[in-house]
Amino acid sequence: MNAFRIALKTLRRKRIRTAFTVGGVGVAVAVLISLLAFDVGYQRALRRDIDRMGYQVLVTAKGCPYEAATLMLKGGGGLRYMEQDVYEKIVRDGRIDEIAPQLVSTVFSRDEGSGHSGISMYMGIADSHLELKPWMEFESGGWFSDDDVDEAILGYEAAELEQRKVGDRIFVGGVDKVLTVVGVFERTGTQDDGVIFLPLATAQRIFELPEKISGIGIRLKDLSDLPQFEEDLYDEPGIQVVSMAQVKGTILNLMSSARTLASSIAAVAIIVAVIGVMNTVLMSVFDRTKQIGVMKAMGASKWDVFRIVWVETTLVCLFGGVAGAVLAMAGGSAAEHIIRRALPYAPSGNLIAFSLPLVLSAIAGAILIGLVAGVYPASRAASMRPVEAIRSSD
Repeated sequence: MNAFRIALKTLRRKRIRTAFTVGGVGVAVAVLISLLAFDVGYQRALRRDIDRMGYQVLVTAKGCPYEAATLMLKGGGGLRYMEQDVYEKIVRDGRIDEIAPQLVSTVFSRDEGSGHSGISMYMGIADSHLELKPWMEFESGGWFSDDDVDEAILGYEAAELEQRKVGDRIFVGGVDKVLTVVGVFERTGTQDDGVIFLPLATAQRIFELPEKISGIGIRLKDLSDLPQFEEDLYDEPGIQVVSMAQVKGTILNLMSSARTLASSIAAVAIIVAVIGVMNTVLMSVFDRTKQIGVMKAMGASKWDVFRIVWVETTLVCLFGGVAGAVLAMAGGSAAEHIIRRALPYAPSGNLIAFSLPLVLSAIAGAILIGLVAGVYPASRAASMRPVEAIRSSD
């Protein structure tokens, strides 16, 4: 007796009911796959963003350390400022491998010719910036000609947005300054792509922040020195030391609440799908009571009947698992767009990372659910007495 062929034929007879049941399983599986893919993708993208910052420690002015670090990650402004002499004190520490001060400021700019307007991010940097981020290479042009000149280097996306190239001029709104573009960085895939860089002294001058900086990026020779390094700077007035590893952990902890809620929704969806599968198969069993009675009267064993119904349930969940995988991957871009708009900080790169093992595991889980959910309907069908089953349908 070919249980697979009989089960498939039964599902085809009630196509609408089967389609709705498969759809319910598919939605549950799609939610589960998307949730797991987001968890993997977000952590990977966040880790990449932090690693690509080039430093392990960020020194900022007193305030909320994680708000400051998040703004630095996100590429926003609104940071507090500290005195540059803090940098002069820290730079002499022998435990430091590389150190770079920076001054971040954002201004509203408008190009009267093109009508383009928006918030532009400017970052004053020193020569040591490229030592912290050696992967930043020039697509065209080069470094500033001096430490205090009205020149700018554009990130890749900033150059595209401003439609500027080496030799062009850009107007800094609000401060009535014109900068000459001397270089354009290659794409890095980080927040640096949207930044307009200028010499630190120039940024301090045109934004009227003399001897001020917004942060100091530090890479230590030995990361195990970090606790003592933080302790030694604890008594320095007006500053705080933020470990980027702590920032990563804090952001992930904040995400865990949302992940727990989403996991609960996925669990409810799966439970509802299981109930729907059981209900569909039970209805199919009741509809075929006479048929099952005839099969048993003709010599079909309890195991034969059990196997047919069990395979039927498993097929429904298998089709639902495949449909859910297709739905999750097809809607991945839309889901990522929604997530980026909803989250206060979304790292660059893909936030939803699908993988073959993840998809296959989800489909295998759907099959397992089918095996479990099919036990009761199959047992119910197998326990029918042939004579009673035939008579009950008359």
